[in-house]
Amino acid sequence: MDNFEEYEDPVLYDIENSWTGELDLLLELLEGRRGPVIDLACGTGRLAIPLAEKGFEVTGVDIHKGMLGRAAEKAKGLPIKWICGDIRTMDLKLRSELIYMSGNSFQHFLANQDQSRLMEAVVKHLDESGLFIFDTRFPSAEELLQPEQEEYWKTFTGKSGEEIKVSTISKYDGISQIQHYQTIRRSNLEETVKNIFLRYTYPQEMERLLERCRLEIVHVYGGWDKRALTARSESLVYVCRIDGGA
Repeated sequence: MDNFEEYEDPVLYDIENSWTGELDLLLELLEGRRGPVIDLACGTGRLAIPLAEKGFEVTGVDIHKGMLGRAAEKAKGLPIKWICGDIRTMDLKLRSELIYMSGNSFQHFLANQDQSRLMEAVVKHLDESGLFIFDTRFPSAEELLQPEQEEYWKTFTGKSGEEIKVSTISKYDGISQIQHYQTIRRSNLEETVKNIFLRYTYPQEMERLLERCRLEIVHVYGGWDKRALTARSESLVYVCRIDGGA
């Protein structure tokens, strides 16, 4: 698990990824629930911090020390427990009524064994009446079969107020189901190129994975706003519970 070039600058990552659109659904799922909430691949605390500010007990787990350092700095004394470690082998010695993993972090688990070990770790920490929610990009033809050439993506404002234009070059391996992205960021200060590898998982493939790991699908959405899943969706959002649970 060394696929971390995109996270080398946690401050810039925060600036570029400030969206918290998952929060409404998380709060809806937390209604009436107590006890610890577990944020997997928590990064810089984009969601853990606002949940803690609303009074929830949150444990954030991430393998990247730099991202966790930034999270702790931002948390400003909030009672959040930050754990640096591999989600696949974590043993937090607690069970949660809500475990979540956002930001398409599931796509970092590139091999079938990695995906299975992730889900087994989730089941180990999920209360019998609890829910696990996570997202992943929808493997549409439009998403995967992009031309292998630079394409403009977006523009945002950097740490010094500079305009940063972002473009990507992607290449998909249909055998491994892994997309290699090069992300180019250009400003009047510098140009950087970062690489990332992301696994794409098809809906029926996901159903089999979850079933084998004793997770029952409660809902599948096409986004965190609970929109219906269609063949043109950009995202898959799964709400699961332990098979046979309450």
